[in-house]
Amino acid sequence: MNIYLRKTTVLAFALSVALTGATSFGNAAEQNPDPAQIARGAKAWASTCGTCHNIRPPGDQTDGEWKLSIAHMRSLANVPGDTADDIRAFLQASN
Repeated sequence: MNIYLRKTTVLAFALSVALTGATSFGNAAEQNPDPAQIARGAKAWASTCGTCHNIRPPGDQTDGEWKLSIAHMRSLANVPGDTADDIRAFLQASN
């Protein structure tokens, strides 16, 4: 999949998630994720993660599995904490 199509797909997915207000998170801050955070996460995923990974199907991992994956990849890719939180919010919004 070329990078333009991948980014377009990710951004369209993020917009659809943000518009539906999908929520399924563990703590109070995560109960009502900011649609702007999800959009930032989609953009960060496309530029940080999407260069090597394809987007996974919604619900492919549980919230806990996403947290572990993000923590692991954050250390490997040297992703700042706030950016990792945005990416996690984007990925978990699909659950």
